[in-house]
Amino acid sequence: MAAHTTELRWGIISTGHIAAAFVKDLLVDPKTREVHDVVHKVAAIGSRSVTKAQEFIDTIAGGDKSIKAYGTYGLVYADKDVDAIYIGTPHTFHYENALDAIKAKKHVLCEKPVTSNAAELRALIAAAKEHNVFFMEAVWTRFQPLVLEVKKLAEGGSLGAPVVLHADLSGDFDVNNIPKTHRILDPALGGGAILDLGPYPLVWAIVALYENPLNKLASPTNISASMIKSPLTNVDQNTSFTVTFTGAELAAQAILSCSINLITPAPGVSIRFERGTITIPTPIYCPKEYTVQYFGKGGKVAKEERKVFEYVGGGWHFQADEVARCVRDGKKESALWGHNKSLLEMEIFDEVICPPPLMCTSSLTFH
Repeated sequence: MAAHTTELRWGIISTGHIAAAFVKDLLVDPKTREVHDVVHKVAAIGSRSVTKAQEFIDTIAGGDKSIKAYGTYGLVYADKDVDAIYIGTPHTFHYENALDAIKAKKHVLCEKPVTSNAAELRALIAAAKEHNVFFMEAVWTRFQPLVLEVKKLAEGGSLGAPVVLHADLSGDFDVNNIPKTHRILDPALGGGAILDLGPYPLVWAIVALYENPLNKLASPTNISASMIKSPLTNVDQNTSFTVTFTGAELAAQAILSCSINLITPAPGVSIRFERGTITIPTPIYCPKEYTVQYFGKGGKVAKEERKVFEYVGGGWHFQADEVARCVRDGKKESALWGHNKSLLEMEIFDEVICPPPLMCTSSLTFH
């Protein structure tokens, strides 16, 4: 390993499919994506049993003998050979798992949604500051090359200001033929569309509107929402919400939706500007191409460009690179997806799920 290359040693909490996808990408040689300053080492896997942890290592990591298999999460947190913890457990366990890791003075990358509500997130941010560790929500989409380029294009001025953004992420989970204990239906696991799928439409609104320089990081001036509840378990099966930004020099709206009983429409994201449109196909959490149309006189399309992105892996490794660099540089949060953006996300979800004057104490309260 070159002297200037930083190795980050990961402990993985959970052996589910999301954790598997993340670990597979950690094992991809960073040089394939032109990354030469950081590398990743999977040091430990934590599960409910040593057997399950070892099965994960054998199946996902090729039986690597250097990876430790633990039957409790606590042993992963206590391992001196682990620098950072990746948390891939169900939503409602994120707060407990992240807090335990933070108290063990480990850096934390926690899957989205980072918590069940804003109050939990504020407590985690305070704990991370108290224990002087890095803490970030695993909004992997934000770090992918396509998103970085779309953001640059959106802010470059050639399209004018953004005015309206449409984004949807839905999935047909065949809800009438799966157990009510399935994560998408079980309220105890944070089931429903808004917490499971909602972060992805919202991240596009945050990148394209909230982060736009004209907005000057002003909070939304209005949030409105509507839900249809599942008759099976009363979680939201269809949710639409509008987030309006008029607090600075930007006047724009994001019209967002998510469903657990439909497929996602095409395009998945449409960002409409004064002088053009950017469209992004599905899946919006990891798109591989975008199209931009530039308007001429009378709103007619004067020019159209399409850009395709290719890389080795599933797209999860870019956020891991960000964590490694931040830890190397002594940063406690990412400049691309900092605590403020996760907090904005959870505050929006709180209001979508329990709008004033209800003021619910938990984002998992469904009426």
